[in-house]
This record gives sequence, C-alpha cells and structure tokens, in this order.
Amino acid sequence: MSASPTPQQVLEDTFGYKQFRGLQGEVVQHICDGGSALVLMPTGGGKSLCYQVPALVRSGLTVVVSPLIALMQDQVQNLQQNNVAAAFLNSSLSPQEAQAVIEEARSGRLKLLYMAPERLLMPATLALLNTLELALFAIDEAHCVSQWGHDFRPEYAQLSHLAEHYPQVPRLALTATADDQTRADIKARLHLFDHPEYIDSFDRPNIQYHIQSRHKGVEQLLNFINENHSGQTGIVYCLSRRKVEETAVKLANAGFNALPYHAGMESEIRAIYLRRFLHEDPIIIVATVAFGMGIDRPDVRFVAHLDLPKSIEAYYQETGRAGRDGLPSTVWMGYGLQDAITLRQMMENGGNGDYRRVEHHKLEAMLGLCEITSCRRQALLAYFGEELEQPCGNCDNCLEPPQTWDGTEAARKALSCVYRTGQRFGVNYLISVLRGSDETRIKQNNHHTQSTFALGKDTTEASWRSVYRQLIAHGYLRADIEHGGLHLTEQARPLLRGEQTLHLRLDVKKARGDKSKRKKTSSAVLEGIDEDLWEELRLLRKELAEEQGVPPFMVFHDATLAEMAREQPRTLDEMSDISGVGSSKLERFGEDFVHFFNAYRAPS
Repeated sequence: MSASPTPQQVLEDTFGYKQFRGLQGEVVQHICDGGSALVLMPTGGGKSLCYQVPALVRSGLTVVVSPLIALMQDQVQNLQQNNVAAAFLNSSLSPQEAQAVIEEARSGRLKLLYMAPERLLMPATLALLNTLELALFAIDEAHCVSQWGHDFRPEYAQLSHLAEHYPQVPRLALTATADDQTRADIKARLHLFDHPEYIDSFDRPNIQYHIQSRHKGVEQLLNFINENHSGQTGIVYCLSRRKVEETAVKLANAGFNALPYHAGMESEIRAIYLRRFLHEDPIIIVATVAFGMGIDRPDVRFVAHLDLPKSIEAYYQETGRAGRDGLPSTVWMGYGLQDAITLRQMMENGGNGDYRRVEHHKLEAMLGLCEITSCRRQALLAYFGEELEQPCGNCDNCLEPPQTWDGTEAARKALSCVYRTGQRFGVNYLISVLRGSDETRIKQNNHHTQSTFALGKDTTEASWRSVYRQLIAHGYLRADIEHGGLHLTEQARPLLRGEQTLHLRLDVKKARGDKSKRKKTSSAVLEGIDEDLWEELRLLRKELAEEQGVPPFMVFHDATLAEMAREQPRTLDEMSDISGVGSSKLERFGEDFVHFFNAYRAPS
C-alpha cells in the first residue's frame, strides 16, 4: 500500500502552487492530523484549499456542505480540471446520475462529495455515510449557521447532527465574514468550542474602494465602467428585481454585454445566464445580492453597488467577489439618502428586540463606512477587529481626501425643521419648508408660519439632501416605520442645544470624464506585458477552454496567464515552474503553451 502524499506534494502536483499562503499551511496540517477548526479567510484567500488538500491526503471521503447548486457545480468542475475525483449530489441530477455518484462513493474512488445541508441530513444520505470511510466534513459559507450572520439559513442550524453522530470525523467550518457574535454562534452550533480558530487577515490589498453620493445612479455607474473597466467583467448589485432588470437594459443599450439575474426569473433562464457569465469575457451581470456566493470566477475586475448593503459583512462578502485572482480590481458604490431610510424601516419591521438591536448596529457601521472621511480600509478592517497602522493609499478617501465643512448651523436648521413640523414628514417635504416653497400642502399644514420656513432658501436642494442623509447616517434622525417621516433621536439634543459642533462631508459631483488619480485597473493588470501578447494568450486559452467545455479561467487564471506572459516558458520544465500549473494541466495544456512561446517573437 503506497504512503499518503504530503500536503506539500498535493499542493504542488495537483494545484500547481509552490507554497501555502497565509494560514493555509497551518490549517491544512491541523486537519490532516485529524483536528477540527473554524477558519475565517477573505474571499479569494484560498479557503477551498484548506479542505481540498486534506481531502487528498487523508483516507476516505470528504463531504463538503455547500448552500448553492451553482457553487457545487463550479467547485467540482474546477477540481475535475485538476484530475481530482469530485462530484456533487443535488436536484440538478437525474435519479440515474445521482445513483452513479453514490456508487462512486461506495467504491472508494470518490475523494470529495458536495451537497446542500438538506440533502446531507436526509435519512438515505445518512444511511449511505454510515457505510463509508469519512475523512472530513467541510462546512462552507459557515456564517449561514448563525442567526446573527448576514445570511442565516435555518437548515444550516441542523448541522449540529454531525458532531453528535460522527464525533471522530474532523469538522472544518469556513467563512469569509463573521464578527465575534457570529463566530461564537458558529462554534456553539457546530460543537467547535474546544477547537481552534484560524483568523487570517481580512485585508484585500488588490481591491480599491470607492463610495460616492448617488444622484444619477446608472449614469454614474456608466462613467465608472467606461473610465476604469471598459472591456472587463464585472458584477452590479441592486436590491430589487425591478431595478436589476432596468439597469441591465440600460447597460445593454449603452453597448455592454449585460444580463440580469434574480430569483424571479425562470430557472432555465438563470442557468443559461449563469453559464454565459462564467464562459463569456467581457460580461456584466446585474443581480440581486444572492448572486455570486461561491461563484469562483477569479477575473471579476469590478463590483458595483447601486443600493446600500445592510451590513459591512454583506458589503465585504459581495465586494470580495472582485479580484479573487489577486490582480488589481475596483469596487464602487453609489449611496443615497433613501437607502438609509429604507433599510432602517425594513429593520424595524423584522425580528425580535435583540435581533433588531444587532441589525441596527450593523447598519450604523455600514452608514459610518459610507460617510467616513478617513481611510475606508482602516475602518473596514477595524470592524473585523483588525488594525491597519497606516492609511492604505488605495481607497477614494486616501487618493482624493474629501473636503469637510462646519455643518453645525445647517444641521440645527434641518433638525429644528423636523421638530417644528411635528416629526412626521419625509425629507422632500422638509426641504420644501426650509427652502420656502409655496406648495399648497405647506400652507394647509400652516408650516409657512413656522420659524424654519424659508430659513434655508439660499441652500440648494441637493445640499439639504446631503445634510439630511448624513444626519440619518450619524444617528441624529430616524425614519418612521409606516410612513417614513423623520423624528429626532436623543443624540440630537446636545446638537440642537448648541453643546456640540458637527463637521459634514462635502459632496462633490464629478464631471463626466474627470479622471481620478488612480491607475486604470486594466493597465495595472497588464503592467510589464505586451498587450498583443496578452490578447493572443487569452485567445489560446479560450480555444482550449471551448475544447474542454469549461470557462476559460478553469484552464488558467489571469494571474497564471500573466506570469506566463512575463516568463515566456519554452520548455515543459519551465512551464511547470509557473504558479497554478499542476501536473494534470501541464499534461493537457503544457505543450500548447510551450509551442506558442517558441513560435512567438516579441516585436523588436
């Protein structure tokens, strides 16, 4: 009987990497030794290798719990490209196909089996597992276990069954986002209290963060894409299905290869659009926030939000889908006054008191990230308990420090207007009062006689909207649950009494074509690479992918392709030294690329 390979051998021979990154090596060794653990690593940080390598080292079957069919299929196809015996069990399989997978598992040939928690806990599945040698349970997207997580799924909570019925089988819980409360809940539900936590840095230095006030959302989005990511793949997130559809149409009318994606679409159409997103380049998918969980397309160069996420965890998870290959990428968000009002109303309507308090805390942090005038990355990392000593130099606030102004008097006028009109009107009405509008309803309410009437007539409507947005964001105002009318919080009292001052962010609208100081992501990706060579390599990769029936990135990631372009390997030995070229891919694709480079001559 041959000895099991070492983790290092599996990493090099199967996946083509010379060394583990960050905490990967420690986690892998701990699991290979039979331990259980909770792992937090950023999206793109290499969580999958933390269970895929042990699965190939340990004897037996590794069961991977995954929440989405698309995620399972993507992961399995990727593994099969590296000649790993992997499969999934889900509703996309016919009874005959499912039975074939089960027979593969029984034969001992299968090393990784992916399934949803509902399938795992079915009596027939448990009966099957009871007959198999099990190497590991890997629970991906483990924040779904916790009611305090940003994407709680009740079926995940039943996974406590694993520790009770398979106490000798290691359990590995993995997630990219979990605060202290969520981590404690995961460990309690999965019986991991006596097992270590591995928490890697949450920093994604290749991602550049940009947040700006939204005034013409789609127009701003188009400017952002045209100026920074023309001809590149991206994801645009919207909260409503209607907005998804409308935005996709506007992007398509502007000449982009753009598709909508949301749960209200027919499943067949969603499947076609998902396949197109994985295979076509460039392409932009406009989606509700559920899209993208576990979609391992590494060359998404930008993620944009046209609505405010409800928490920093959600924002971090969604933006983390950009630049998973480690190459420069950008995330952009247009954020407006109505976002804060709508989300506050939604939270008041949901859950018990404790749940609402936690959700409000999360929203406060998200709003704070939007309005902050210092380094966004420092604030983002601080939320997860990580300190960044120096400003990052790679966010909008660092690259173009925002202007601030003493908004104390303006804030008092805005708050006074809320109070004197009875704390029951929305922002548009309040601004009309402040600007001295002759609207009939103002006279009917007798608000034209109030001291705040026309008190702000010399200030633009846009400026007042900015003031109210920031007052809501900073917690001086709250929106009524039913009607959206604003009312004062206790925090507003000292400001109204003149006991404190308030500096506000000055919103500056950028003119079309106004370039920022940042380097275009496309040029950063190609730094030191001849563009003609790059396009020829991409074409070769695409041809090979079409022959295999897989997305191009499953042949080689952009990062691997970029290293090839710089090193230009002309033998198989040289090709094997490129990061991301394992033995299986070297055997299948090596000669094609070596032949290409031997025939290629750089322009003199």
